[in-house]
Amino acid sequence: METNVAEILIEALPYIRKFAGKTIVIKYGGHAMVDEELKRSFARDITLLKFIGLNPVVVHGGGPQINKVLDSMGISSKFVRGMRMTDEPTMDVVEMVLGGKVNKSIVAQINSEGGKAVGLTGKDGDLIKADKLKLVYQEENKPPEIIDTGLVGNVTEINPEIIDTLTNQGFVPIIAPVGVGKNGETFNINADLVASKIAISLNAERLILLTDVEGIMKSDGSLVSSFKTCDVDSFIDDGTISGGMIPKVECAKEAVENGVDKVHILDGRKKHVFILELFTDEGIGTQVTGD
Repeated sequence: METNVAEILIEALPYIRKFAGKTIVIKYGGHAMVDEELKRSFARDITLLKFIGLNPVVVHGGGPQINKVLDSMGISSKFVRGMRMTDEPTMDVVEMVLGGKVNKSIVAQINSEGGKAVGLTGKDGDLIKADKLKLVYQEENKPPEIIDTGLVGNVTEINPEIIDTLTNQGFVPIIAPVGVGKNGETFNINADLVASKIAISLNAERLILLTDVEGIMKSDGSLVSSFKTCDVDSFIDDGTISGGMIPKVECAKEAVENGVDKVHILDGRKKHVFILELFTDEGIGTQVTGD
């Protein structure tokens, strides 16, 4: 047993050295956010990253938690292409749940494991500036239709100053994907998109997207362990990448094309998944690299 532990530590050493001082942006969502043991495991792993010299930055979702509160209030949700149509009453709930209950729960969990986490939304320090997302939907043989998404936002600018200040002081920023418009409006923004934009703005070494699947899967059920950004269009055309994975991979592609070294799409249902991906010789998810 002692030999196995020692070998694992030795295997991790060059990776720890490589990532020391580097920024790792992690999009936290899915089952990993609702299973109690996975929540504790995630908090420990984030705390570990900070203590061994990395600068983790967490962007989180919270769809199931939002749904629960909306249902209790009798507010129905409509989704188009995976996005929640967001009117003002819905936006009030989204901001309350994401920026309040969910965000502070993650902060408290990491702090209880010995870390130093601080919760933010895009309104803090003008972190995430946004405008209204313009969504054009087109069915076959029909003219394009412009869909009013309400207060669903698109990121126009990231101001990373507050993140830099916190990480330099030893804190772990925990960010809710809520942005602010030029007239003070509050926007609900896709967490994958926010994570990608923040990774780009911080010149992050890696972006990690936690999902509820093993990664990108081929039609025969085998895992695509790695692919390049130039492969994305062909993978979409042949159905390897489909449904809700398309916008996730598009965010990954944009991050890599704008300076992020690699993006990892990992199964958040597995304990220690990003520790295993970053610090062992054999990865366990799908990585997206540049051409």
